[in-house]
Amino acid sequence: MARADLLVKLIKGAVANDLDVVDTTTEQIITEERAKQHHPLADRLEKALIRPPERHSSAYQFNKPPNGSSPAANSQRKDVLAERIPRRRLADLVLPPGCLSQCRELIEEQHRADLLRSHGLEPRHSALLIGPPGNGKTSLAEALAYELGVAFFVVRYETVVSSFLGETSGRLKQIFDYVRTVPCVLFFDEFDTLGKEGGDTGEIKRVVSALLLQIDDLPSSTVVITATNHHELLDRAVWRRFQIKMELPIPDNRSLYNYFDKFFSRYAEPAGFSMSDLSKRLLGLSFAEAEEFCLDIQRRFVLSMGQERLQNIVDSRLHVWGEQPARRRENAGGGCYRLYLFRARVAGAGRENVQHAACLQHPRGLAPQGLHAVQAVL
Repeated sequence: MARADLLVKLIKGAVANDLDVVDTTTEQIITEERAKQHHPLADRLEKALIRPPERHSSAYQFNKPPNGSSPAANSQRKDVLAERIPRRRLADLVLPPGCLSQCRELIEEQHRADLLRSHGLEPRHSALLIGPPGNGKTSLAEALAYELGVAFFVVRYETVVSSFLGETSGRLKQIFDYVRTVPCVLFFDEFDTLGKEGGDTGEIKRVVSALLLQIDDLPSSTVVITATNHHELLDRAVWRRFQIKMELPIPDNRSLYNYFDKFFSRYAEPAGFSMSDLSKRLLGLSFAEAEEFCLDIQRRFVLSMGQERLQNIVDSRLHVWGEQPARRRENAGGGCYRLYLFRARVAGAGRENVQHAACLQHPRGLAPQGLHAVQAVL
């Protein structure tokens, strides 16, 4: 049975002869019925929604599901929405206990939405992720999409602002009308660029207001995740929109320990270093940098084809990461970070160049392992 609020909205749209409301509301009902495995009813509703071409509105053309949308509508959507296939799981991430608990609650509420609605409640569907860059905000949004089994859309809001000034509100409405019809995770990265206190121009203020109104109007089947590196810059109105707020800080010693423990547990031979020693040596790295360190080890291990022990590879990687120019971040307050440069020994830098060349010469050996050759050297 469709939700009462959607049925009321559908009838109001029909009485007012507002075809856009009828279309978007019916598509929301279709989406929910398919989620409940009521495919025959969903198919009947889709057939009932088909009308002669002359009665189709431009909004309807844009809001049609991907298989039936026009090339122009698809082009507009791709300008501001990038769809990614979620591959990371929640279990792959190392999260603070409070953050992990909130994520599990969000997933449970979404999976058991019918039970909540039978008691007049809706599942939570908006979250604000706070923390410095490279510490898992995008990965967490992707993992939530994976666990929920829905599409993952990344909003290119900078394109919305720079390309559509003067007609932004209308474009945003079209985009959100489409998203309402597809159960998904909608991710805004670096949201402080758009939602900062005061804004830069009157037009951007109107963009923010329109955006927040559209977020408020989304159904609970659309999970909105926003990320910010500078939460202190966000407008107070933005804070109030999000039901869940999670902080993802730079990993401490224990977090790095858990991360490295997960990575090395896949190898049959010992790493030659305790996880405690590794986490102490590399304390100060973000999760993105820790991941690159581990992928570096994995590349060398694959390319050695069993000719080099894992212990020796880890030792050489520690030498490279400790001696070549590397960024080490230290929280300096207010979202700012100091940059520390370490001198590179000539011998160490030379060895790294040789190994980098080996990656480029044998990229096919990396592909079966899901790896890619290093493409940039500082």
